[in-house]
Amino acid sequence: MIDRDHPLLLGSASPRRRDILETLGIPVRVAAAPIDESIRAGEDAAAYLARIVRAKLASAANLATGAFGGALVADTSVLIDQHILGKPSDDEDARRMLRLLSGRAHEVWTRFALSAPHAPSEPIHEETVRTTVVFRTLSQAEIDGYVATGEHHDKAGAYAVQGVGAFAVSRIEGSYPNVVGLPACEVVMALRSSGLLAAFPLRPITARE
Repeated sequence: MIDRDHPLLLGSASPRRRDILETLGIPVRVAAAPIDESIRAGEDAAAYLARIVRAKLASAANLATGAFGGALVADTSVLIDQHILGKPSDDEDARRMLRLLSGRAHEVWTRFALSAPHAPSEPIHEETVRTTVVFRTLSQAEIDGYVATGEHHDKAGAYAVQGVGAFAVSRIEGSYPNVVGLPACEVVMALRSSGLLAAFPLRPITARE
């Protein structure tokens, strides 16, 4: 059960996921190790996300130390024309991705998994949340200017909706935090239904505590 003495083990190095959880008042401890996120030949988005999330869960379980009330891992992919856009390899790759997204709708998929403290490598809940994002048409100068900010680094699809990249987004259909990296509503519901959270919101810490 998650509480201040038994935090949620987050198997992700993403500061955005940690920020979302902490904003929700959920105590978090990070336990993340790098894994190979390469897409295998012929692998579709659903299979890719399922495999990567299972690998992240196993990695978090191997790093788990101390008391914790459950584990959470997640992975986010940007899809257009049924193809996954991962993190850009360099600036030119980022420009290519942004040109592809310009003036079009694409989907952002985040898959997450939860596990219990007695068996942290075994998922007790897995779910994929999908959000549609529509980009306005971008000029080459805008694309070049955005890449020059450096914000695209380590971002699926080469943009950050919570940052400067918001200038390109004309409409979002579905969960906004899902595009950031973690679907807050669905995660809370899953934590509650799985029994990892006894109540929500958690009681805030007072000054005397």
